[in-house]
Amino acid sequence: MGQQHSSAAAVIIAIIPIVGIVMGSTVVFFYLLWNHKRKTLLIQAGQYTKPRFDLLSFSLLTGLLLSSVGTALTLFLALSLGASFGLLGGIIPLSVGIGLLAYYRIKRGGGGA
Repeated sequence: MGQQHSSAAAVIIAIIPIVGIVMGSTVVFFYLLWNHKRKTLLIQAGQYTKPRFDLLSFSLLTGLLLSSVGTALTLFLALSLGASFGLLGGIIPLSVGIGLLAYYRIKRGGGGA
């Protein structure tokens, strides 16, 4: 009897992520579909304005976030795993964050020092 419960539990545990992914994908699909239809109707009515995207603010925010997360991951993984390929899980976001911060500084005209 105990074996039946554990196999049933294993099936339920295996199905839960699949259902979550399907439900999430459905929500994202309908959001994209309805947003596309909304934009199409706004363009036909002549009321659509293109949203402005501030690349500098985006690069600053993502650079700060990635650098801080990358630093924390790098320190944690270096202390727990030592020098191994697992350390790349922290070095990669750290280097991307530093690159975005460098881009922000260069585009703002902040020179050296």
